[in-house]
Amino acid sequence: MKIGTTIRAFRLQRGLSQGDIEKKTGLLRCYLSRVENGHTVPSLDTLSKIALALDLPIAQFFADESLGHQLNTQKLSDDELRFLTQIRRYSSNLNESDRKLLLAMVKKFAATAVR
Repeated sequence: MKIGTTIRAFRLQRGLSQGDIEKKTGLLRCYLSRVENGHTVPSLDTLSKIALALDLPIAQFFADESLGHQLNTQKLSDDELRFLTQIRRYSSNLNESDRKLLLAMVKKFAATAVR
């Protein structure tokens, strides 16, 4: 189990930076980076602070089908995940017609993008 990967996935899903978590928990950003990259294993007290900052029950970090595990199988980069999280956040305010229009625009941009 890679707890750091799971923490990063939940953080990115919520559109938060390590700095945002630092402000909410008092944990240094460099420490959070070490946790997310697997260089440091956080204590339960630290995990509790992180869970509170992410508005999650601490048990969610240990669930077999946690978000971190699901996202690892999708092989998304952090930038891709951040982008999709933002789209998800804003699309919840759109009606079905606007969602279809947005999807059509994305398809058009992708078809004409220079690679």
